[in-house]
Amino acid sequence: MPTDAFHNFAKHCAAIVGSPWAFVLALVIVMAWVATGPQFAYSDTWQLVINTGTTIVTFLMVFLIQNTQNRDAKAVHLKLDELIHGVQGARNSLIDLENLSDRELEGLQQQFERLRIRGDTQSPTRQTP
Repeated sequence: MPTDAFHNFAKHCAAIVGSPWAFVLALVIVMAWVATGPQFAYSDTWQLVINTGTTIVTFLMVFLIQNTQNRDAKAVHLKLDELIHGVQGARNSLIDLENLSDRELEGLQQQFERLRIRGDTQSPTRQTP
């Protein structure tokens, strides 16, 4: 499946690019580029090489990083949903909280702020009998 192949590719790229060796390699490339400046008389072409290279790498990395972040966020949300579901007394209404609108999230945040100020342990969305 193409999605799985992309996920595997993105996962491996993120691991490689996030390593100290990738930083060292990038540093060596930049130092080599700087060192060749006098040889090319700091020409426009010399500058274009690093500009084009870094632009392409940055453009491609945005998609790889976004894929990795999306998967990580989804995994964290699912784990939190499982914890909410499994803890007795927890509010199941907080499951899938990430799907609420900004306005709904703001309202819930205000409810928790009021609870914090009062020092109350009663849930803002739980009804008392």
